[in-house]
Amino acid sequence: MHVQIVTFHLDGLDEASYRNHVDTIAPTFAGLRGLRSKVWLGDTGTNTYGGVYLWDDEASMRAYQNGEIFAGLRANPAMADVVSRDFAVLRAPTEITRGC
Repeated sequence: MHVQIVTFHLDGLDEASYRNHVDTIAPTFAGLRGLRSKVWLGDTGTNTYGGVYLWDDEASMRAYQNGEIFAGLRANPAMADVVSRDFAVLRAPTEITRGC
């Protein structure tokens, strides 16, 4: 498994519009190959939004990063300061804490 955390700030897009947008596109993410789950994030106090992605493997995450959806996020002027970080999952302790 592999974890990806993506964050960004809204720029010229209010939170209500953003929420409407993500409600519309969530099914697209549900169909991504290799994506086990995505948790959508929002912190209105710091204007930080994004997601925590749990991928089957690093290759699935890289395919997403090199694909159309992620390119659209990076190119969208309403979503500024896009940061993507990824992490390997420590399997043994994660299994103990029911993370997989």
